Amino acid sequence: MKKLLITITLVLFSSSAFAGSCLKLVGKVDEKMQQVMELRDAGKKAHEEGDHAKSEELLIKALNLFKS
Repeated sequence: MKKLLITITLVLFSSSAFAGSCLKLVGKVDEKMQQVMELRDAGKKAHEEGDHAKSEELLIKALNLFKS
């Protein structure tokens, strides 16, 4: 019985500790999305200006952010 109570207590407290990391994760996602959008916009602009090599370089960098 004692082991069961200890286990339940640990599970309850550990789940609330993990819940605190949600906002940190949201911040990290927002930061990555901002970086991707900046690279995307710069890549699109380079494409429209005819600099396709630069456009491709920027867009590949944006895609690589999804892998990291």
